[in-house]
Amino acid sequence: MNSEQMNSFEIVFSIEDIDKLNNDEFAHQLSLDINQMILTNFEALVQLLYRIDVSEIKLKTLLKENPDQDAGKIIALLMIERQIQKLKFKKESSQATDIQVNKTNEERW
Repeated sequence: MNSEQMNSFEIVFSIEDIDKLNNDEFAHQLSLDINQMILTNFEALVQLLYRIDVSEIKLKTLLKENPDQDAGKIIALLMIERQIQKLKFKKESSQATDIQVNKTNEERW
């Protein structure tokens, strides 16, 4: 994986704003990088998908059901979807923790 691709993939991990992840231009660039990896370093792509925790079953199903679609785009959208799920979970967990802290503080009085 070259440094330019690495930067594109690291961006997926570092974005904390769901709107930025849903950007069509970002998804397009990511799909181009993924297509390049499919051709030049498939093993690194597989490792990246495991790192992001993209569902292997979902990926295989989508690729099989859409053989005429751009594989890079399908993979990019799954990567983005997974990152959005992580961000939503993180936000929900943070809110739940805040509620617990507030409850604990209120109970002290």
